[in-house]
Amino acid sequence: MEKLTIAEAKRINDTMVSEAHLKLHAANVAACMGAMAVHFGEDREHWEAVGYLHDYDYEKFPEEHLLHTERELLAEGVPAEDVRAILSHGYGHRNEVEPKSKMEKSLYTVDELSGIIQAAARMRPNGIADMDIKSFMKKFKSKGFAAKCNREIILKGCEMLGMDIKEVAEIAIAGMKEHAEELQLTGNQA
Repeated sequence: MEKLTIAEAKRINDTMVSEAHLKLHAANVAACMGAMAVHFGEDREHWEAVGYLHDYDYEKFPEEHLLHTERELLAEGVPAEDVRAILSHGYGHRNEVEPKSKMEKSLYTVDELSGIIQAAARMRPNGIADMDIKSFMKKFKSKGFAAKCNREIILKGCEMLGMDIKEVAEIAIAGMKEHAEELQLTGNQA
């Protein structure tokens, strides 16, 4: 394949991932990646596809995450640069594939960031629809909130991108707002 599409990413991901929460995480990251692509003037669908596929081996190999990705995705025909981008989100904690491109740095950053945004949006009556950066930052600064989401990685990623956390979070929130229904973030207002 010349370029990974979102349809291909979903097809490939479905061969390994069956848990609904992992598919939802893939969709959250894809939405953030699409917004980052637009911000950088890059190909939105391509970045979304890479984001969607980033945790390809996680369900089956949580302790060996990303060790069952490279050979398998290359065999599926995923371009080597996309596979490298996927591997780079494990930099420093799963491998030493350092994020170099804007796509790689974005994926490294929004993987964890999307989890905090999702958790914060789920607590709001209107979901993500009326979430602003101020309310997000309160949750981000509260270490006990969405505690499994690694804030150090997020901040390191923002530094790599040469961007402030507020700027990246605003882009990611906007991207997730566009997909609120698919991401189950429309809130609980009747």
